[in-house]
Amino acid sequence: MSTSTEKKNIKTKRDIAPLDFEKPLIALSKQINELEEKTLHNGNKKIVDDLKKQYEKVKSQIYKNLSPIEKVKIARHPQRPYALDYIQAIGSTWIELHGDRTGKDDGAIVGGLIEIDGQTVMAIGTQKGRNIKENQERNFGMPSPEGYRKALKLFYHAEKFNFPVITFIDTPGAYPGLEAEAHNQSQAIAMNLRELAGLTVPVIAVVTGEGGSGGALAVGVANRVLMLENSVYSVISAEGCAAILWRTRDKSAEAAAALKITAQDLLTLGVIDEIIPEVEGGAHYDPVITSKHLLLSIKNHLKDLQKLSKNEIKRDRQEKIRKLGAFINI
Repeated sequence: MSTSTEKKNIKTKRDIAPLDFEKPLIALSKQINELEEKTLHNGNKKIVDDLKKQYEKVKSQIYKNLSPIEKVKIARHPQRPYALDYIQAIGSTWIELHGDRTGKDDGAIVGGLIEIDGQTVMAIGTQKGRNIKENQERNFGMPSPEGYRKALKLFYHAEKFNFPVITFIDTPGAYPGLEAEAHNQSQAIAMNLRELAGLTVPVIAVVTGEGGSGGALAVGVANRVLMLENSVYSVISAEGCAAILWRTRDKSAEAAAALKITAQDLLTLGVIDEIIPEVEGGAHYDPVITSKHLLLSIKNHLKDLQKLSKNEIKRDRQEKIRKLGAFINI
C-alpha cells in the first residue's frame, strides 16, 4: 500500500465540511493521520490501531444516537445530494422540461423525463443551489407559484401519457415573498394537492433532505412516501416553531423533538411507507451508494403499484391520505 493511500484510509471519500457534532471525529482523524506518518517507517502501529478502534467506536456512537435537531443539520448539509443529483443517478436518460406556459421557468422546481429499466418516468423535484449564484437562480429551493404550476403541467403530462411520477422533496418551504403572494401562492399549492390526489398513474414521493410545510406537500401527495434515513418532514421548521412557542430560536432542539419530524418518527406514525438507508454520516459521504438504495426502493414500489388498475391507484392514494391523523374517541 502506498503512503498516500495509507494516509487516507480513515478519511471520507469526499472533502466534507463537518457539522458541529462531528468535530470530535475530525480531531481524532487528524491525530490518527499524524501518528500514522510518524509510525510508518518503524512499524509500531499498535497506538494507531487502538486509535482507529476508538475512532470507529466514537463514530458509531455519534451516528446511532443523533438527536432530531442533528438530523435537521444533516438534512440541510450544503454538500448533500439534491434532486438533480438523484435524478441523473437513477435514470439512464434525462430530458428536462421547462416553464409553466403562463409565467416563467422557476429554477426551484425541476422536472422532466427519465428512463428506469426501459420505462419512461416523470421526475419532478425541488432544487437548491451549490453556491450563491445557483441559490439565487434556484431561490434557495423555495418554489414560487410559477414553480408549482410548472409541476402541475408535468403532472398533467404524465397522466396523459401514462407515465409514473416520482417527486424529490428538499425545500424549506414555498417562497413567502410579496410577489409570490401576489401571484397566488396558496391557490397554486391547493391546485397541486387536488390534482395530485386525482391522478390515475402511480406517484412516489421521496423526501431527500428537508420537507418543509405546504411547499413540500405540493409535490408530496403520493401513493408511497419514502424518506432518506437522515431527512426530515414537518409542517414548520424547528426554528419557526421555537420562535412561535418560546419566542426564541434557541429552543429549536426542543421544537425538533416535539414535532416528530424524523423519518423514524414518521414511519412509526404511519405518515411514510419506508426509510431508505444512507451511509454512516449521511448521503453526502457517499451519494452513489445512497442513489443505489433509492433506485432499488423506487423500483420495488413501482412494481407493486403497477399491478393496480387506474382506479385502484387513485383509490389507494386517497385512502392513504384519509388514514393520516386517524384517531379513536374513548
